[in-house]
Amino acid sequence: MKNIADLFCQRKLQKMLSQSLSYSAIATAGIVASVIVSGKVNAQTPQPVNSNEIVSYAQAVLAMEPARQQAFDEIKKLMGDREIPKIVCNDSKSISTLPKKAQDIAVNYCKHSQKIVEDNGLTIERFNKITVDLQNDNDLKRQISNTLIRIQNPAKNP
Repeated sequence: MKNIADLFCQRKLQKMLSQSLSYSAIATAGIVASVIVSGKVNAQTPQPVNSNEIVSYAQAVLAMEPARQQAFDEIKKLMGDREIPKIVCNDSKSISTLPKKAQDIAVNYCKHSQKIVEDNGLTIERFNKITVDLQNDNDLKRQISNTLIRIQNPAKNP
């Protein structure tokens, strides 16, 4: 009987971890968008996000997260007790406020993130547009969250 209870708890923990990672990745997308903005979001006719873009977006966000966390940790060490300012890749003023070594880390992260987005089949402009849409579209948020869960748990979601 104990094995069944252990199995139930283990599955529940795995589900909670997957959901937590998904929500974390979505939150990261919002942060990343403010970090890798390199073009203005088009204010023209809204273009719906298709399923391929949802998968590409989710893959890009997951691929960026380890590099984002590492860059943040390195900058935090360099900054010490000082507050880390908001870093926007296409805003040289936001980067120039950092110490030189932190500037290098931020620039490298921005370049790396842009490459990840493009390697996943999106332009920076489209990635940023999806991120903005995600803030106000619960259906899109749900679709991306479900895709993140599927990507992180491929064995459970054929």
